[in-house]
Amino acid sequence: MKQALFASAFALALAGCGGGEADKSKDNGDKVEIDRNPFPSTYTPYPSQTVLLQDATVLDGIGGQIENGDVLLVDGKVEAIGEDLTAPDGATVLNVSGKWVTPGIIDNHSHLGVYPSPSVGAHGDGNEISGPVTSEVWSEHGIWPHDPGFPRALAGGITSMQILPGSANLFGGRGVTLKNVPSRTVQGMKFPDAPYTLKMACGENPKRVYGYGSGRYPGGAPYSRMGNVAGYRTAWIKATEYKRKWDKWEKEGGDPPARDLELDTLMGVLNGDILVHMHCYRGDEMAQIMDISNEFGYKVASFHHAVESYKIADKLAEYGTCSSMWADWWGFKMEAYDGIRENIPMVHKAGACAIVHSDSDIGIQRLNQEAAKALADGKRAGIDISKADAWQWLSANPAKSLGVFEKTGSLEAGKNADVVVWSGDPFSVYTQAEQVYVDGALMYERGNAALTPVMDFELGQPGEGDLK
Repeated sequence: MKQALFASAFALALAGCGGGEADKSKDNGDKVEIDRNPFPSTYTPYPSQTVLLQDATVLDGIGGQIENGDVLLVDGKVEAIGEDLTAPDGATVLNVSGKWVTPGIIDNHSHLGVYPSPSVGAHGDGNEISGPVTSEVWSEHGIWPHDPGFPRALAGGITSMQILPGSANLFGGRGVTLKNVPSRTVQGMKFPDAPYTLKMACGENPKRVYGYGSGRYPGGAPYSRMGNVAGYRTAWIKATEYKRKWDKWEKEGGDPPARDLELDTLMGVLNGDILVHMHCYRGDEMAQIMDISNEFGYKVASFHHAVESYKIADKLAEYGTCSSMWADWWGFKMEAYDGIRENIPMVHKAGACAIVHSDSDIGIQRLNQEAAKALADGKRAGIDISKADAWQWLSANPAKSLGVFEKTGSLEAGKNADVVVWSGDPFSVYTQAEQVYVDGALMYERGNAALTPVMDFELGQPGEGDLK
């Protein structure tokens, strides 16, 4: 029997609780207590074994490659990586000669769960278009953890992902980082202690939703790029004043300011607790957004889609942000018209942080192939990047953009054992993920029905006779 979401084999693992402690403000004599983490992670790793993967080509995710290398997984962590490692007593030794081993892929731009399969209107929970500033909404409150897209992404080597709101709004809401494991609840998938993110969008999308003469939100929404920028700055001014009031209360006590969920999120950005991920295509707009961030004292962790990053790659490197990009999607709207296939390798060559992302329930299943296309396009243009360096686009760099690189994104001792065993060179279209480990637990194995997760939604509907 295939592994269903609530399969008894995993029931005990799902029952455990974990996650960080709530961040609560001090009492100050007013009996006010604010829970900054009201929806804590309950993720607990699935049971794992001690495993020695032996004699593979190993990419460590940070630019290193080992031929005939070994990777030792112990207690859900990478214990060691190197050559001729000794298996501890009781370890499962897997000879994977001829295969490749890499860190798990991290997709830092996904809408799985908020735009799940089947794609019907009732499932569309990714855009809260009630106004141009909706930073009060959180993507996790719209995620359906039973989305069949999750196990399909797992079969493509995806071990973690960021689930973002859509790009209809100037401020779309909070994003959340998930472990790609079956769970009854979204809390059971939440990457423990990963910082929240804030989705923002510039350019045509906010204009299209609220402008172009739609008249849906007269007097309160942008109709132009000028209006977009004014909207960002107005919101940050409000957030700065809100933060000033809370800082004063923390210092002096007295009556606390009134809570505002919208401004709570923006204040979290200004405090450095929430990371900004921004949908933005054009290089000139990215430059303006960097100026706005400098004006109000926050940082953009990554620009997403970013098809013109190659035009300002030096500025992106100097600023210290990432570009989350497609290999070859371009031309589907005017702000995407000036895209080139060498975008990713050119950003990498400039010393900036390059990331391959999906923004697609289909593309997420083969991000290794997307990286392969970008690598090949760079080489044709004379940009020679090694496969070991290019794998950073899929693991280390997205981990950095999400604030979880200390825990995952590379095969280094002490990090989470998020690992993929590939049938061959993962930059080949013929290669498939054969085994996928999340925190050392074997969550997927090609050809093994017991380790091919199936969501309850896929198990079929009762027939008429079954309802009697």
